Amino acid sequence: MVDARFDAVRRDEYGYLDEDGLVYLDHTGAGLPARRQLRAHADRIAAHCHGNPHSEHPASVASTVLVERARRAVLDFFHASPDEYAAVFTANATGACRLVGEAYPFRRGTRLVLPIDNHNSVNGVREYARARGARIRYVGVSGPDLRVDEAALDRELGQRRGLFAYPAQSNFTGVRHPLEWIARAQERGWDVLLDAAAFAPTNVLDLAAARPEFVAVSWYKVFGYPTGVGCLLARRDALARLRRPWFAGGTIEAVSAQGGWHRMASDESAYEDGTLNFLSIPDVEEGLAWIDTLGMAAIHDHVEQLTARLLAGLARLRHRTGEPLVRVYGPTTSDRRGSTVALNILDAAGDVVDERVVARDSAGAGLCLRTGCFCNPGAGEAAFSIGRRTLRGAVLRTAASGGTLDDYLTRLGLPSGGAVRVSLGLSSNTADVDAFLDFVTRTYGDRAPDARDLAPRLRC
Repeated sequence: MVDARFDAVRRDEYGYLDEDGLVYLDHTGAGLPARRQLRAHADRIAAHCHGNPHSEHPASVASTVLVERARRAVLDFFHASPDEYAAVFTANATGACRLVGEAYPFRRGTRLVLPIDNHNSVNGVREYARARGARIRYVGVSGPDLRVDEAALDRELGQRRGLFAYPAQSNFTGVRHPLEWIARAQERGWDVLLDAAAFAPTNVLDLAAARPEFVAVSWYKVFGYPTGVGCLLARRDALARLRRPWFAGGTIEAVSAQGGWHRMASDESAYEDGTLNFLSIPDVEEGLAWIDTLGMAAIHDHVEQLTARLLAGLARLRHRTGEPLVRVYGPTTSDRRGSTVALNILDAAGDVVDERVVARDSAGAGLCLRTGCFCNPGAGEAAFSIGRRTLRGAVLRTAASGGTLDDYLTRLGLPSGGAVRVSLGLSSNTADVDAFLDFVTRTYGDRAPDARDLAPRLRC
């Protein structure tokens, strides 16, 4: 049963959606701010003077106090002891992953293990590993739910050690990957980088129970505002093993230009380059307080019920012939999955409707959703059943002919290379779900192949 409190929350804090006539279905892309968060930001910066925190004058100290309060609020939110974990403020989860990648002690004989279901911000870590001679291994997914092949994962974790990086929740299929993998990997001597960007907005992450070495988070995905602020949560023992390849303002205790030496700061500030976003970081504390007011468990239940409604509604969508109107990639029930649902719409002939057509039509109807591959190429390749040989052949032939991206996608047999992603969150309600289902039915029910479509479509 849907919690009635969230109806009042939608009206009072997110009423701008209905006032603007928008159906917001892109919570995995970005959460939405409550009006109280925006008022708190305006009130704070209008009432007091805040300066660069790298000084000792009153305006600087005022900023430092607020930044450190926010840092402690982050640790409390994740049930992380400040003696065990450090909260390093970054621009986003991508920045957090980069910090780990550039400073992790990759070398010949070490390994980087990645499930194929990973955001590009995690995939990019492989370039640091490759540059230092580490071996890179991907683990595939299997079955209709597109879950990671755990037997294959166990085989990889039984090899030489290094860094294991995976998402707690897929930003493509919504699959929740087990947090139990953390301890399993650590028992075999691995360090773990957990991408919590898609997981943290609607799930409890208890770092007193699951204790990965590194966690990447973007706060705008959790509560919408501020943008441009994320976190790397790092166990202090793991942080001490990182070696940054450069230094910057704010990261050092001392440096000599002529002497050619420097000494990094001994705490988390060694990883916070330049001047922190000191006018926005305090808004993280405000956002966390808002989440705490509602309770993450209640948010989780609210979103899970809406996701179940969406999935059940999608399963019922049919053309008059009885053929399905949509194809869902990943789990088709709410079991061990989050609120991110990837799908393609099928026309009456069983062909995939180009996702760019869906993007155009949905935008015109006031629906905010995402189309494409969502910066997760591995999950997309698995969803569309594209094998390594096909991928390599398409790359080589396109490069040899000087072809375009559309040429490459045509060689893969893809419907413009992507899917449609609908994702729900704190501010969502049943009307949003029903509006999307109604849009699909009205716009594409019994639709014949359309010459106006923007690219060739995949025959399913």
